[in-house]
Amino acid sequence: MQLIVATKNKKKLIEIKDLLQGLNLEIFSLADFPDAPKIEEDGKTFEQNAIKKAATIAMYTKKLTLGEDSGLEVKALKNKPGIYSSRFSGENATDKKNNLKLLRLLRNIPLDKRVAVYKCSVALVDRKKIIYLTTGKCEGKIGLRSRGKFGFGYDPLFIPKGFKETFGKLNPEIKRRISHRAKALKKLRPIFSEYSQK
Repeated sequence: MQLIVATKNKKKLIEIKDLLQGLNLEIFSLADFPDAPKIEEDGKTFEQNAIKKAATIAMYTKKLTLGEDSGLEVKALKNKPGIYSSRFSGENATDKKNNLKLLRLLRNIPLDKRVAVYKCSVALVDRKKIIYLTTGKCEGKIGLRSRGKFGFGYDPLFIPKGFKETFGKLNPEIKRRISHRAKALKKLRPIFSEYSQK
């Protein structure tokens, strides 16, 4: 069964492929469809953005499409960056610039007050309807400095609950088990089996 993942983010695609391993899926991304319509992420929630990505690309490709939107909510910053996580530092945002901005905004806040949650919404859409919409979250806090090279996004800063190191430092196997994205996609796995039998 063919699945389009509505993303251009190579690291995110690798992670999604990894989390969907073992399913009978041939996975493509927007890199395989250079003429696909550009998607403006103008939803007010992760769910709205995930649905928009999936629906837009499903209509264009006429194939089963997965849309995903995720980000970080930091309590001390009134849940920012939230849906703006990937573009937190402006138009030419990079992971490094985003992380530096976050550290700057939190510089006078002690570790125990740097509570944060990683959130992920995933929508599965074919050209007729939304088949499934699910979410996952991972609670933790923001470290005092960037640590580690694993993962992407805010992983070098995010210390998951119950651990002392960031996702950037922890064995990637741990992230594959407990991350927001892992939790959301785990719920999705049985849906693919049901869909393929229709």
